[in-house]
Amino acid sequence: MVTKIQKWGNSQGLRVSRDVLEKAHVAVGDAVEVSVQKGAILVQPVRVRGKYSLRQLVAQMPKNYRPSREEWGKAVGKEAW
Repeated sequence: MVTKIQKWGNSQGLRVSRDVLEKAHVAVGDAVEVSVQKGAILVQPVRVRGKYSLRQLVAQMPKNYRPSREEWGKAVGKEAW
């Protein structure tokens, strides 16, 4: 893919096609790390989420765990309890 560095206000930006984002498993709003290696700009997704699956986390819960009900008090604004 060929694209251009463009000026947006006081910053510069790079437009990336949806296809490239999908192949890199990156979405709009995701954090990326930008670095330079051997004169090339490298953009890599920051993988904070996804380290564990929900199945793995639930498997770590004690077998006898039972959630309890919490009281938060009366509504203060327009909350619906």
